[in-house]
Amino acid sequence: MSYRKADIYVQETKAGVLEESDAGYRFQYDSDYITKKNAQPVSLTLPFQEEPYESNVLFPFFDGLIPEGWLLDVVEDTWKVNPKDRMGLLLVSCRDTIGNVSVRET
Repeated sequence: MSYRKADIYVQETKAGVLEESDAGYRFQYDSDYITKKNAQPVSLTLPFQEEPYESNVLFPFFDGLIPEGWLLDVVEDTWKVNPKDRMGLLLVSCRDTIGNVSVRET
């Protein structure tokens, strides 16, 4: 059973879904996205595959999208998110990232 979900976009195209549950995290590519011409994987550490990726901790790629330092302090203060709530931080602060991947709560 999923606790929180986020749609993952690559250059404004939905690439997959990231889910958090009591068991951990799951990321699955959208089957339509994988077959698109010129589609890019979310990360080199998450190459295309039909099966979902599963992990006990937030995947390092997604964790790396979360701001650090003073910007993390601003996010924590503004949205009142616990710094240990990595999924919460991802959801509130990664809608507009510097790179081509963005995260949007479903």
